[in-house]
Amino acid sequence: MKIARIQIEGTTRVGIVDGDQVQPLAADTDMCELLAATPAQRTELVQRATEGEPRPLSEVRLLAPVQPRTLRDFLTFEEHLEGSLKLLGAPAPHPAWYDQPLFYFSNTNAVKGPDDPVAVPPGCRLLDFELELAAVIGKPGKDLSPEQAAEHIAGYTLFNDWSARDLMSPVVPVGMGPVKGKDFANTLGPWIVTADELAPYRRDGRLALEMHAELNGAALPAGGDNSANMSWSFEEMVAFASRGAELVPGDVLASGTCGAGCLLEYWAHTDSEEPPPLRPGDVVTLVAEGIGSVSNRIVAGAEPVAVPRARVGQRRRVRPWNTAGSS
Repeated sequence: MKIARIQIEGTTRVGIVDGDQVQPLAADTDMCELLAATPAQRTELVQRATEGEPRPLSEVRLLAPVQPRTLRDFLTFEEHLEGSLKLLGAPAPHPAWYDQPLFYFSNTNAVKGPDDPVAVPPGCRLLDFELELAAVIGKPGKDLSPEQAAEHIAGYTLFNDWSARDLMSPVVPVGMGPVKGKDFANTLGPWIVTADELAPYRRDGRLALEMHAELNGAALPAGGDNSANMSWSFEEMVAFASRGAELVPGDVLASGTCGAGCLLEYWAHTDSEEPPPLRPGDVVTLVAEGIGSVSNRIVAGAEPVAVPRARVGQRRRVRPWNTAGSS
């Protein structure tokens, strides 16, 4: 089943996509309830909530399929990691990367849907896209095993982790993350494909979907990747994310960029800015087998508002750290 959020006649609805049509569901249909249901329960819920006739997809606006409370973005494709490090002059991935599936939290207020414009962030000259898959949580859970985690994944969607490379490079060494380099936009869509529908694409216990990106209608020359090349499965990622933390329906866990899934890797291997950074008017399309495609057009953004450098001399240089007699 393909579950979408759609806008029709000024209202937001849940819809079920079938081919080039979408069946709107009743206005009070709860997306989280659909995500948490078993396949049989979901079919029954949809039958009860079906309202009106199917609409052509061309006549509705697709929205981001979920508005996640948390959005974790992992780094699970070793090829992408190595390509990124090559540009930074690093000899090899940090040993800690191999120990556990690492992630950072992305901005849930910046989620874009299919065909939403993406503005160049203020001060950015090196705008890039990132081709990723994402799992959507259906049932709440905490401290899950990978086997248990499989039951908590409702389905999958595409994720574009837009990146301002030149805004990231000076701040990442500080150790606080990409800061404004990732703060401005991330795309989810076009819909959620339920886990049972993607079961035929599983190989050796993990999802194996062919993925590629297109720029202005043309596939990038290095081709794409397959999600089977992730160093951790989504089930393992969910289990790790749930350690000591409650995952709730609608939470999103993204795979990280696949091999040849961004311009940065091309720049690293060609030692040039070819293909060139994204500019207003460019259209980026992400494609995944079994899911579909999602596109966004780049538009001009605002100029940066100046912020001063740190004020020096604001800390006390000597403190009376006398702890004698303390208890």
